[in-house]
Amino acid sequence: MLKFVKNHLESITGIEIYPIISLSIFFTFFVLLFWWVFTAKKAYIKEVSNLPLDN
Repeated sequence: MLKFVKNHLESITGIEIYPIISLSIFFTFFVLLFWWVFTAKKAYIKEVSNLPLDN
């Protein structure tokens, strides 16, 4: 099954750019998320974490 998929994908021209694009989107998203987590204000995080308990 994997050989069929691999041979089929190799026949498509220009397909090699999609893994590079998806890796760059994935990497960029998690770098930005990591940056946001470390630069967020502690008061904001505390306020948001108590939202479910405010009923």
